[in-house]
Amino acid sequence: MSFSIELSGRPISPQRIFCIGKNYPAHVREMADPPPGEPVVFMKPPTSLVRDGETLSRPEHGHVLHHEVEVVVLIGQSGKNIPEKEAPGWIAGLALGLDLTLRDVQSIMKKKGLPWEMAKSFDQSAPVGSFIPFTNSIVLSDISFQCSVEGQRRQQGKTSDMLYSIPYLIHFLSGIWALQPGDLIFTGTPSGVGPLEAGNRVRLESDILPGCEWVVA
Repeated sequence: MSFSIELSGRPISPQRIFCIGKNYPAHVREMADPPPGEPVVFMKPPTSLVRDGETLSRPEHGHVLHHEVEVVVLIGQSGKNIPEKEAPGWIAGLALGLDLTLRDVQSIMKKKGLPWEMAKSFDQSAPVGSFIPFTNSIVLSDISFQCSVEGQRRQQGKTSDMLYSIPYLIHFLSGIWALQPGDLIFTGTPSGVGPLEAGNRVRLESDILPGCEWVVA
């Protein structure tokens, strides 16, 4: 089934899903990884997207499924080599989302020096909540958000803690790919990632962005 985002009364079909790894220092330490010298980028296909409230099916090719809460950016217009100072002008909307990760599979990929797609880009690996239109009243460096599982808070973050800010990520990505309307950017997760078991209810909340939740089958 095709996935579309309703924003200001018009449907937008996501084209590409750019994901940023290692963007919060505490999470880098949590994973015992060296600090990145530049943004770590991987991608997910549109089949990764899951709407708010839908059931999440655990993939069968791994055993340890982790939640990673993130702020998600929706690009609203085409752009290449976008200056960092002008980058907010390319943002159409913002939401909360999950970068679901098969941690056991990712560990194997890391040890072998292989790409992460099998651990990160499987079907339903990118649940995303409702988008709100971006306006200049939203301070991109001051968005607080959290992830709870079964009512217990596990992750809490603030975009001011990012190694690479949202405007910088847009600038960086647009220097490699020409960004297109409907592109999504998952901007990285804070520390506190942990396992999801069958039957768990995972909820995302923010001081600015709409809350959302899913149940793991």
